[in-house]
Amino acid sequence: MPRFTGRPPQAHEHVPAYRRPARRANPYARLFAPPGARAFTAGSLLARLPAGMFTVSAVIMIAGQRGSYALAGAVTATGLAVTALVAPGVARLTDRHGQARIAVPAAGLAVLGSLALVLCVRHRAPDWTLFAAYAATATTPNTGGMSRARWARLFRADTPEHRAARHTARSFEQAADELCFMLGPVLAAVLCSALFPEAGTLAGAVLLLAGILAFAAQRSTEPPASGGTGAARAPLRSPALTALLVVLLATGAVFGATEVVTLAYADGGGHPAWAGGAVLALQAGGSCAAGLLLGLLPPPPRAGRRLMACLAAMSALLAVPLLAAVSGSLPLLAGSLLLAGAATAPTMVTAMGLVQGLSPAGRLNEGMTLAVTALLGGIAAGSAVGGWTVERLGPALGYAVPPAAALLALLAAVAGASGPRAGVSAPSGHD
Repeated sequence: MPRFTGRPPQAHEHVPAYRRPARRANPYARLFAPPGARAFTAGSLLARLPAGMFTVSAVIMIAGQRGSYALAGAVTATGLAVTALVAPGVARLTDRHGQARIAVPAAGLAVLGSLALVLCVRHRAPDWTLFAAYAATATTPNTGGMSRARWARLFRADTPEHRAARHTARSFEQAADELCFMLGPVLAAVLCSALFPEAGTLAGAVLLLAGILAFAAQRSTEPPASGGTGAARAPLRSPALTALLVVLLATGAVFGATEVVTLAYADGGGHPAWAGGAVLALQAGGSCAAGLLLGLLPPPPRAGRRLMACLAAMSALLAVPLLAAVSGSLPLLAGSLLLAGAATAPTMVTAMGLVQGLSPAGRLNEGMTLAVTALLGGIAAGSAVGGWTVERLGPALGYAVPPAAALLALLAAVAGASGPRAGVSAPSGHD
């Protein structure tokens, strides 16, 4: 039997297999190894892409046909508000009755709403019909939440390997979200301008329905329906999760303010119409890359501490675009937002991991949807505050709003960690 001599083996020596150093497997290869994982991921990506298309498509279509950006903005804002009210209920039904039984009819209703919006705009129907039609799209299923629930089901064992796989899955899902929100608006704008104003909405409706059908067809990876919610406590009854939702509300304000201020800055500087979208795409690209890289690292032992570190980094990095904007250089601003975007994915991956751990096992999709609802509410608030700041102080100083919102999120995380239940710093529960 070969004896270990303390020196590395020479090239001509035979080393037994059990003594060779193990090569670390690619975490993403391990993630997609289970049967059905790649198939439901493909359907999920297809169904999520329209999330970045619908708003842009609706604004272009309504403003182009009715000549009013105010009307277009009011219609999309109303749809966002209705989504915040309806989405948790759809998620609750999904947990109770199963993903396929709820997601498919919910997506069908949302598609009918999109088609009704196209018809109302094209045939000059009264303005109130646009609000009603777009509100119907609020039943769009939270495909990202359902996909995360499937990963939690596939890697549910309390072992180091499955904990690492769940961390990689969260990183991948966040990167996928960023990719969809990076490509969706560009695809919508190209379709609406190259074909006809309704093309973006119609294409989004087709992608949504096709993606949901492909996703729901993968029954082997679908989590079992809870059958009832009596055994699992409602997520909002958890003080820890409620504290975390406040953090996500403030984090959403970062995204909403950044989008509005960047578009205003590009428009006010006389740059091409596509410049603002390209700059925002760079920021999303930085976040997407950071999310994929984060998935290669081991999960944090204390997720609450990592969340506060990520929020602190986001607060600091978002101060750089403010300095770049004051300088008046759009390329410098684009580079600084690319850098700032690198803090987005780690923050969201860590926060969503905590949400997953704090949500009752039978109501995981509801907990994830509540997190998305908090983000949407923050995006709406951040958009409003960012627009108000731009109008009164100018686009450059509007970049003071995102770091202020990030700092608010950090303070909320610190307050949650020091509360009676130490919510934000709680261990990741069943995760």
